[in-house]
Amino acid sequence: MRRRIVAGNWKMNGSKDLSEKLVGYVRSETGSLDNGVEVVIIPPALYVGDVLRLAQDAVSVGVQNVGRWQSGAYTGEISAEMAKDAGCRYVLVGHSERRQFFGETDEQVAEKVSLVLASGLAAIMCVGESLEERESGQAETVVAGQVRAGLASVVRAADGRAWQNIVVAYEPVWAIGTGKTATADDAQAMHASIRGVLEDMGAPAEKISLLYGGSVKADNAAALFSEPDIDGGLIGGASLVAEDFVSICRYFPAGA
Repeated sequence: MRRRIVAGNWKMNGSKDLSEKLVGYVRSETGSLDNGVEVVIIPPALYVGDVLRLAQDAVSVGVQNVGRWQSGAYTGEISAEMAKDAGCRYVLVGHSERRQFFGETDEQVAEKVSLVLASGLAAIMCVGESLEERESGQAETVVAGQVRAGLASVVRAADGRAWQNIVVAYEPVWAIGTGKTATADDAQAMHASIRGVLEDMGAPAEKISLLYGGSVKADNAAALFSEPDIDGGLIGGASLVAEDFVSICRYFPAGA
């Protein structure tokens, strides 16, 4: 069975008070989940230590970004090795906001994926199309190109076990923070397309978890998670509301 993952990306939000209240609640409410979901919280880097302390191994923790270097004179950056040393399990790579606001390219995403895997962490690599690309019928082509480029280093790796630490998150850019979301059918179609691309690349596609991200809320999670190729969610705004985030984590039925 593929890993079921619900990951909360706090983006540039949070405080020590929020960490105390939200992580404690999520830990207590999801510690006894019987549906096999791995709960992940991805806070701003300044709060990773607090979240790790509060999670107490019941919740996995990740960072929102890492630099393209292992170490050196790169003021303001953190490395994948540092994230590993701190106790993190996951790294977000290539989020649409990193691509849009910081100019990250597919090649830079591939570099980061390689460093994350070399550190022993798991990469949640984000892909997605703009509204213009979707309306012009290019959505699957654009996303396939991002998948192939971002995971090129994994294909070249001699050790195929690297695929075990790859998660792909499909986040249609037009649905992030807008309140809009792809229909469950549209999301499933793209996830199936991504799985087909992975298979064509020689990856163990049926074992790789694919997440949907794009205004996932408690009222649409059940429909999205019921689709056969959607293995969880990358949650933005709803991950900052403890009750909503926990509700989303519970939407996978036990034993399904």
